Amino acid sequence: MRPLALTLGEPAGIGPDLALLLWTRRERLGVPPFLLIGDPTLLKARARLLKLDVPIAESDAEDAGGRFATALPVLPLDQAATAAPGKPDATSAACARAAIDRAVALVQAGKAAALVTNPIAKAVMQRAGFAFPGHTEYLAQLAAAPGASPPRPVMLIYSDELAVVPVTIHVPLSEVPRLLTADLIVETGRIVAHDLKRRFGIANPRLALCGLNPHAGEQGTIGREDEDVVRPAVERLQAEGIAASGPYAADSLFHREARSRYDVALGMYHDQVLGPVKTLAFERAVNVTLGLPFVRTSPDHGTALDLAGTGRADPSSLLAAMKLARRLADAEAIAPAR
Repeated sequence: MRPLALTLGEPAGIGPDLALLLWTRRERLGVPPFLLIGDPTLLKARARLLKLDVPIAESDAEDAGGRFATALPVLPLDQAATAAPGKPDATSAACARAAIDRAVALVQAGKAAALVTNPIAKAVMQRAGFAFPGHTEYLAQLAAAPGASPPRPVMLIYSDELAVVPVTIHVPLSEVPRLLTADLIVETGRIVAHDLKRRFGIANPRLALCGLNPHAGEQGTIGREDEDVVRPAVERLQAEGIAASGPYAADSLFHREARSRYDVALGMYHDQVLGPVKTLAFERAVNVTLGLPFVRTSPDHGTALDLAGTGRADPSSLLAAMKLARRLADAEAIAPAR
């Protein structure tokens, strides 16, 4: 079985801690075999700091699965990581980026089943010349075929309790009305419906769309965006055979009974839908990038620099990300043309 490719993330963050902790609990928690991409020297030092008995085996994708039972397989990079826990240094950005590049290459070559990314420190990366808002946009660039435009990535935050997609993501709230168009909503809905069918095995995904304004605009009396932008987008999706509905008032869309009527909620801005899913499933929610030609998941939290090296980091979200990546990769493998 091909392993998952796991990036180290920000070397000064909790990524190393989480990988080490999960390997020590691999049998009890049913951790899927993974190949960790990063600096073995840093990992050995972090294991000593955490007082974890973790043998490190320098490996490649071909032998990672066989070694996983007795040692943590690590694919070294040319760039050493020297950052201390909680203190990113001059090597942090280069190491984090190199790990992403190598992991994507392994997945694209069919040597790894899926990509799982530990959190990066965006400000650290951007100060070093990383010209992307975050992981998602960079992965789309890496996924682009030669001479072609990058695929449009869509962020799904998934949990058993609730799955959500923000149509606009990391933009100021004041910019949302200008950026929100019917075309953008329709394109997002298409990608969501396609990947829920192909990778999640949902035959007819039900998409519930939030209104932008309070009470979904109350028929235009609280802003025109819901009548002029969101509702036409819903109708276009319906015309394409996608089970979309809305716009709904967001304040009544996330209670238990309402959640039973849809598979994913599409919000018009970031906090409209990420607040509810993090309230319901903060330790279990998984960031899934839809629209890419490979499976990518990530824990739904940041680098937690203050927890790095303390032993207090919780690997629950990374474990959920790994298990979901394995599930989605296996589903795609048996139905590649769906």
